[in-house]
Amino acid sequence: MKKITLMLVAIISLSNATAQIRVGKAILPYEENFAGTDLKLNGAGMRKVLWIDMYAGGLYMANKSNDPKEILDANETMAIKLNVVSGFVTQKKMIKAVQDGFVNATFGNTKALDERINKFVGFFSEPIVKNDIFDLVYIKDKGIKAFKNKKELGDIEGRDFKYALFKIWLGDQPASEEIKLGMLGIQ
Repeated sequence: MKKITLMLVAIISLSNATAQIRVGKAILPYEENFAGTDLKLNGAGMRKVLWIDMYAGGLYMANKSNDPKEILDANETMAIKLNVVSGFVTQKKMIKAVQDGFVNATFGNTKALDERINKFVGFFSEPIVKNDIFDLVYIKDKGIKAFKNKKELGDIEGRDFKYALFKIWLGDQPASEEIKLGMLGIQ
């Protein structure tokens, strides 16, 4: 009986150990469920500045893909998870990075999205600290639902907004080439 109990504990421990992946100092789950849709980690990478790990980013999708255009164009529930691993990531720096990211993603033409971008930037109204986790979830046919540490921050309608938001990490001028390649499962 003792051997069976030990074996069961070992099996449960192994299954829990493989349910997550380490990306630098961050730990990301292999699977998530948003809006009733099971999503699997497509890939993950680390945003670094001067060899300092800033945050890990993971892309979650129902079906894996390494084609950024296909991912950006898809009208399927998917999510980007950002796990802050450095105290250098601050509220002010995150807001600036997101605003710059939208400018890059839209080739400087943010006019059609300005109101929604401002609403999204408002989601960063509280201080950002090490170990904060942001989930940016696109829900099919609806829009983005944002979470910080599992607390819902709000939602923003539109697939066009999802396209621009996800393009910050998956576009031709990504926030980090390492995160882009990681999210695409290439690296």
